[in-house]
Amino acid sequence: MPLTDTECRTAKPKEKPYKLTDGNGLYLEVKPNGVKAWRYRFELSDGSARESPNKPS
Repeated sequence: MPLTDTECRTAKPKEKPYKLTDGNGLYLEVKPNGVKAWRYRFELSDGSARESPNKPS
């Protein structure tokens, strides 16, 4: 289920980093210091998994 704007804006930091998934590899990472960053996990043609660079929002 896609994340809503409200869910993203109200996500509170926890003791450890956690993810709010949006589906198809896209997720919002919430870090203990309150930084939120959109990340995208994808697979290359050789089967190796990669993640997008971390860009805080």
